[in-house]
Amino acid sequence: MSPTPAREITLRFLAAPTDATTLGGDVRGGRLLSWIDKAAYACAAAWSGGYSVTAYFGNITFTRGIEPGDIVEVTATLIHTGTSSMHIQCTVRSAAPHTGVFTVASECLVIFVAMGEDTGAGRRPRPVPQWVPVTDADRAAQEYATTRIPVRKRIEEAMASVTYSDAGTAPRSQTRFLAAPTDVNWGGNAHGGRVMEWMDESAYLNAARWCGGRCVSAYVGGIRFYAPIHIGDVVELDARLIHTGKQTMHVSVHVRAGDPHTGVMRDCAHSLTIVAAVDDQGDATAVRRWAPVSAEDISLDEHARELISIRSALPRRPQLVG
Repeated sequence: MSPTPAREITLRFLAAPTDATTLGGDVRGGRLLSWIDKAAYACAAAWSGGYSVTAYFGNITFTRGIEPGDIVEVTATLIHTGTSSMHIQCTVRSAAPHTGVFTVASECLVIFVAMGEDTGAGRRPRPVPQWVPVTDADRAAQEYATTRIPVRKRIEEAMASVTYSDAGTAPRSQTRFLAAPTDVNWGGNAHGGRVMEWMDESAYLNAARWCGGRCVSAYVGGIRFYAPIHIGDVVELDARLIHTGKQTMHVSVHVRAGDPHTGVMRDCAHSLTIVAAVDDQGDATAVRRWAPVSAEDISLDEHARELISIRSALPRRPQLVG
């Protein structure tokens, strides 16, 4: 009888100065997403016994900053299995080395899908061992994952139903570059964490231009991956402001990629990031209101409000204790 796969893994390391947004600043949100993706991948690979891909990141909150030099712990715990999917709850904690007192900096739910050994377009999802909850805490965690499924589908449907075109007048920022060999994952493509770093940076650029000052990622919702990005692909990120709150900017980011020889591009990922404007002390500050002008602007602003309403129905995260 083969041993039961491990369902939890914790990565621990020091945050480096190169992880910060700016010299002397806190670690950027995109880097936290990359750390979470690595921990979740390790958990998914251990449970499934092979290669797995990031399918979805949801309800990512950033509750406090992490400074370079802090000790960082990223814990990934399997809380539900589908036929080929693994729902993994991730928590990022950090502590000053001289105190060792850890506090939560970020939490989210990640879904990975186990893939077969074939490479390229022939690779297909494969079944994973089924996890059966034992304790009350296990059952609460699984219930949290399963009750999120219909809410996640509503978010995905809402994000897929809106149109982004040149008819919109909202502030927009675009970047383009080549996916480098340093972005590669174990399957030969750009890993999900790196793609999320790109999306976070794109959202930051758009928000910083609008508020004209410092800003930080406060929440990321509904990161959906549609197609892999190959090393050497041209990568395009298109960030657009779609709604402003009193202190926040809601930025939608689309990622496309394609072969530079043909110029044929494909949709690869989509996310919505809420960026908060902050002052020099890191406290939230007011942002100027963006007023929708065109019919598409109005539709996107309503879309952002709809997502706020849907997110309010999300179940509360359980405490993963036995």
